[in-house]
Amino acid sequence: PSSSFPALRSPLNSLLFSPLPKRRNPLLFLTRATSQNDKDPPPQTTPPPPPQGAKLLPFLISISIGLIVRFLIPIPVEVTLQAWQLFAIFLSTITGLVLSPLPVGAWAFLGLTTSIVTGTLPFTTAFGAFTNEVIWLIVISFFFARGFVKTGLGDRIATYFVKWLGKSTLGLSYGLTLSEALIAPAMPSTTARAGGVFVPIIKSLSLSAGSRPGDPSSRKLGSYLVQSQFQASTNSSALFLTASAQNLLCLKLAEELGIIILNPWVSWFKAASLPALVSLLLTPLILYKFYPPEIKDTPDAPAMAAKKLEQMGPVTKNEWIMVGTMLLAVTLWVCGDTLGIPSVVAAMIGLSMLLLLGVLDWDDCLSEKSAWDTLAWFAVLVGMAGQLTNLGIVSWMSGCVAKSLQSLSLSWPVAFVVLQASYFLIHYLFASQTGHVGALYSAFLAMHLAAGVPGVLAAMALAYNTNLFGSLTHYSSGQAAVYYGGAFLFPLTL
Repeated sequence: PSSSFPALRSPLNSLLFSPLPKRRNPLLFLTRATSQNDKDPPPQTTPPPPPQGAKLLPFLISISIGLIVRFLIPIPVEVTLQAWQLFAIFLSTITGLVLSPLPVGAWAFLGLTTSIVTGTLPFTTAFGAFTNEVIWLIVISFFFARGFVKTGLGDRIATYFVKWLGKSTLGLSYGLTLSEALIAPAMPSTTARAGGVFVPIIKSLSLSAGSRPGDPSSRKLGSYLVQSQFQASTNSSALFLTASAQNLLCLKLAEELGIIILNPWVSWFKAASLPALVSLLLTPLILYKFYPPEIKDTPDAPAMAAKKLEQMGPVTKNEWIMVGTMLLAVTLWVCGDTLGIPSVVAAMIGLSMLLLLGVLDWDDCLSEKSAWDTLAWFAVLVGMAGQLTNLGIVSWMSGCVAKSLQSLSLSWPVAFVVLQASYFLIHYLFASQTGHVGALYSAFLAMHLAAGVPGVLAAMALAYNTNLFGSLTHYSSGQAAVYYGGAFLFPLTL
């Protein structure tokens, strides 16, 4: 499945616990290069594939949804023509994000263009969300993740935990889980943590134990470690506000519905700490009982980790700068309300330090395609969702749901359970957590409010669920694609 957060790769990760590769002889390489006869024909190159354009069937389905809503379904009396037309465009955009007739950024741009061409939204309103603080905070978080991978700091932290706790398979799993939780608040992409740090470590450890991907031997060690890390990653993402991009988006959408959470980083952590920490501690143990590895002891893992740390050498200057910068950023995120520094400004300060001190250069930022892609389609979704709220569509939908719930005589606690379960299970239809948030978070939050559920409880519970359903299926999130792509797990095992 396509992922909105492609995995970041590091040159340190190709063979994590293997000896360093031998350098090529530059003189030999030069001799080979210059000995080629000038009259030899140039090597044949494969021509680039022709442009594919939109996939026909997903395109037709996505467009048809919008046209049916706009022209065949009667406009409710409470809704204006402009609001209904934007609602149809929004549904068509969301359908396209699910079916992917084009990459998500391209399809979102088409939806934005349609809203302007049809006169539904003026240009300045349609592009207004591109200056949204939360969206830029998400973009900068990708650059922080790039810094963790580029410096090798994420590798070093995880390898230390393997060295300290890796004598048994269960201890190895706890070491990887705890290192994930430690890195999470400063590396705000679950997919980047999976692909840039943990999958290479797990693969190297598994291969050294004779546990190979795509083979029955995967159950010796690799399947358990991947499944444990995959399930635990959703808990670490729910533990910290800055551990995943969709957390910030959820709070922004809640704010548009009038739910303001003071000191959000601290409030988020206080509410999430007990269930998330308990889940982090229990997940490796539960899987050890119900999805047990064939190898129970890994006595060689600490020695392998120690050897890898020796090869990595002492902590580099760039790693120390990365540690200091992220400690500063997290401190400002925690104390931002007291100091009067918004979260996005704290992130900008951190990124500026990384650029000034040479940990990152501007080419690193420009080459981070996933960040700019996220800027494009997040801004479109947030902008449309905000205008749907302003034009009354969300209040109309929530009113309809509230009447249905009242007809069933459901109390707000029961309605809370029903709506939360529905929001969670609907994710079987999505391959992206952020796509799910953009499509349904505002609507479900409005339904909660109409049913009488306290606003902060509803907003936070939906946001936590957004993290938890990331491990629901093998296609449910970006990290799911990374963990299952290693072939230690098969879709039917979840």
